[in-house]
Amino acid sequence: MANSKLPALPLLAAVLLALAAPSLAGDPDMLQDICVAEYKSLNGPLRLNGFPCKRPENVTADDFFSGLLASPGDTGNAAGSAVTAANVERLPGINTLGVSMARIDFAPWGVNPPHTHPRATEIIFVLQGSLDVGFVTTANRLFARTVCRGEVFVFPRGLVHYQRNNGGTPAAVISAFNSQLPGTQAVAQTLFGASPAAPTDVLARAFQIDAGLVEAIKSKFPPM
Repeated sequence: MANSKLPALPLLAAVLLALAAPSLAGDPDMLQDICVAEYKSLNGPLRLNGFPCKRPENVTADDFFSGLLASPGDTGNAAGSAVTAANVERLPGINTLGVSMARIDFAPWGVNPPHTHPRATEIIFVLQGSLDVGFVTTANRLFARTVCRGEVFVFPRGLVHYQRNNGGTPAAVISAFNSQLPGTQAVAQTLFGASPAAPTDVLARAFQIDAGLVEAIKSKFPPM
């Protein structure tokens, strides 16, 4: 009798996996065909985990369109890079759809500094140029390589990663995420530019440097 129940085990495992899948996704599953974000609701007294929906009769095709990624961003900054996001805050039609995109432009030798996306895995497609990219696992193992025009690379959800233009000409990539709002935490800005400021003695011990150097680094990262 015990053996007759064995074939049911794989089926049970498949059912449990299917039930767990929504909780493993970057965003919750949607409950209707469309839910275009209604930004005006942000002025009200209540906040949701996401955005409420526009009334269907007020939705137009333009809610699902954006030209944000058509033009290069301004890379005239210390890092030499610019991120242009097409997420739910700027493209209302992707509300509840669990996807978003971004364009990252790089000046010659520009860097997208180490950062994480707490709510999404990221995959990049190189539009032009050549980049050195990498991510670090929780075991402190670095996975890094060079990617060129037409190639892709994946950064797992939540892991610290970076991109660097390794040439003397501009470079650009398109990023895709499995979240409508992946979030970004730049490591240096987060630690040295927090508001209120992170305790100097904590950072000094963490990086094994003196407090004066911590304060000098903080001066380069004013709170945003």
